[in-house]
Amino acid sequence: MSLFKRWVIAWAALSVGWTWLFASAGVAARPNFIIIFTDDQGYQDLGCFGSPEIRTPRIDQLAQEGMRFTNFYAQTVCGPSRAALLTGCYPLRVARHADPDSIHPELHRSEVTIAEVLKPQGYATAAIGKWDLAGHRQVRYKPELLPQHQGFDYYFGTPGSNDQSVNLIRNSELLETDVDMSTLTKRYTDEALAFIERNKQTPFFVYLAHTMPHTKLAASQAFRGKSAGGLYGDVIEEIDFHVGRVLDKVQQLGLDDNTYIIFTSDNGPWRLRGEHGGHAAPLRGAKTSCWEGGLRVPCVMRAPGRIPAAAECHEVTATIDLMPTLAALSGGAAPSDRVIDGVDISSWMHGSADTLQRSFFYYQHDCLRAVRSGRWKLMLPHTEPVGSGIGSKWRRHVDKADAVRIQTPQLYDLQADIGETTDVSSQHPETVAELMRLAEWAKQDVGDHDRFGANARSFDASRRTLSSESKTTPKKQKNKRQRKPQ
Repeated sequence: MSLFKRWVIAWAALSVGWTWLFASAGVAARPNFIIIFTDDQGYQDLGCFGSPEIRTPRIDQLAQEGMRFTNFYAQTVCGPSRAALLTGCYPLRVARHADPDSIHPELHRSEVTIAEVLKPQGYATAAIGKWDLAGHRQVRYKPELLPQHQGFDYYFGTPGSNDQSVNLIRNSELLETDVDMSTLTKRYTDEALAFIERNKQTPFFVYLAHTMPHTKLAASQAFRGKSAGGLYGDVIEEIDFHVGRVLDKVQQLGLDDNTYIIFTSDNGPWRLRGEHGGHAAPLRGAKTSCWEGGLRVPCVMRAPGRIPAAAECHEVTATIDLMPTLAALSGGAAPSDRVIDGVDISSWMHGSADTLQRSFFYYQHDCLRAVRSGRWKLMLPHTEPVGSGIGSKWRRHVDKADAVRIQTPQLYDLQADIGETTDVSSQHPETVAELMRLAEWAKQDVGDHDRFGANARSFDASRRTLSSESKTTPKKQKNKRQRKPQ
């Protein structure tokens, strides 16, 4: 062999080696993300959050090896909560398909999701389970709004809630109708594990949105009747088992040091449904309400070597923070052409941040109900006409004491009174005034039942928001973002 040929072969081998090295470094620099999102699971419905009856050893393991978030917020019901998580925005801010004023938003394709932020960074993306952003139904949903049109490479799941039945879709193809609901938790997990296996050589994002424990409840034969928490407990313990399968798969593939696993719920639990309902203790209220039990949910995050073990974060954090956080962790960025309500909480996740006074706004569909800043929460007077508001529609889902029409502002010290039992507004008029100012900002910027927010988005260009242009060439808003008060 000539010297020249030997030189060419050596150079080719060296080039391949360097290519592999840089590719490996690139993958290592971009961690994997797995979000496990349950449906209607209450704040107390995990062992690590104080459940006296429900056993969740694998999720408890995530908490022991990672971090518990004790002041983590979602939204009051299914569809809005999914819109918030995927877009990093309050649901009333995001654009809706054809602008329907519905409780469950049909997310417009001009909105940018977590998947669309991660894909330019080289991520493989999958949505598995309940979608609920193409219509809150099993039939007559809008195929053009399914996950593959929102940045996901792969989809296996159901378009809406399981109120009566479940149909399953793979990508855009209807696979089965009236599926046995007791098989869903396992089937979703099987699909997630297969996707992880197929994409173990590249960074991936798995959004695993379980149908359970939304009613109708169903547990497989292996778990039915096994929990001291009744049928609801059976369902949660089955979810816990399959969370363990996800963790085991990540470890078996050698991805443990490069994978964030995030477990949380879309809203608080059903109330007044016997063994079908969950538990929000020590919080007040339940799903559909803006008491703490409606929006504050259990959250656990684990990433060995990144998130400290057996740690807790007591800062106000939320599902709206996940999009900007995952964007930052991936080396990307949240969209800059529109208002994003969430903030990058990676420093809190990594245990390296100082306390930050952060405000959070509680919406019940299109009604602003409360605002929190630090330890203080102000429940706002109901201003929509009597009988026309969302409150009358949802009263059947919460206790009578929590389904009241609030006439004057009520102030609660959540640090001293987590159960919201004592109104202290008369003792802290200056705090009431400050929180009322924050609430007025939210009404003007995000919106309220009687106004369209200055920085809310719509198809309608006359509303001074994003046009219906494609996401690849988004038109910037004419009105500049107002500075959000701290």
